[in-house]
Amino acid sequence: MREQANSNDWTIGAVLRRGADSLRQAGVEEANADAELLLLYLLGISKAKLLLDWRETMPENKRAAWTEMLARKAAGEPAQYIVGEQYFYGRRFEVTPAVLIPRPETELLAEAVLELGDRLWPPGSQAPAVLDVGTGSGALSITLAAERPAWRVFASDLSPDALAMARNNAAKLGVIERITFVQGDLLTPFMGAGSGYPPSDILVSNPPYIPSADIPGLQREVRAHEPHLALDGGTDGLNPYRAMASQLSSLSALPRVVAWEVGMGQAEDVAALLREAATWTEIRFVKDYAGIDRHVIAVL
Repeated sequence: MREQANSNDWTIGAVLRRGADSLRQAGVEEANADAELLLLYLLGISKAKLLLDWRETMPENKRAAWTEMLARKAAGEPAQYIVGEQYFYGRRFEVTPAVLIPRPETELLAEAVLELGDRLWPPGSQAPAVLDVGTGSGALSITLAAERPAWRVFASDLSPDALAMARNNAAKLGVIERITFVQGDLLTPFMGAGSGYPPSDILVSNPPYIPSADIPGLQREVRAHEPHLALDGGTDGLNPYRAMASQLSSLSALPRVVAWEVGMGQAEDVAALLREAATWTEIRFVKDYAGIDRHVIAVL
């Protein structure tokens, strides 16, 4: 990780190339992307500015921090935890090891829910109540609240640390007054007429779905740093879906829409669980960028 002192080697372009090479040698799978993310954050510039400044000399007061960031990344720490942020649906979310790092494919779930919500609750109708179970960083609940200010949003998580992070992100992104945060396990806090919470029109969730035995084989950054509470879905990865599907009948009313992110190869099994729980007008899948059925959406 030691950088050469030769001033010619300290051009921003050379620094980036050398940093990516060192990460690649350390076994980092996305070496180029991670090195670029770290350097953009450190210098506080955009990718366009990076290209413009390619031959400029890297400030001396940034070099020690750059070396430290590369060392942390080479040791397997996710770049998003190093910089403390991840963008989701165009917004900056603070992330720490207390929460799962939001993934681009989950943006497709947010997009599908927004489109379906607009169709089922058009302007002039009463806005829907939305429940985001396992909110983590708040990526889904905050995005829905920010994109549709009239929607009433509830966000729950079992982890108090995750809820604190979600509240912090909601405050920074200006939607804290429009989200009710609830600590609890899956749908348990919302079950029964006496729960104190209104019926949810839309139930959205990105729960843990990795089979327990698969966790040791995950990418190093994920298995060693991201919270296992947000990853481990039990023996076959379906435990959270079984639980939520069985809990649906205990809610004061069935949600009109259920939209869940699932793991690879799980969509048909999750759809079957939903069919056992209720009679839906429609159950469909949304593919991710790799063509995998990544989201299951059921509509009454």
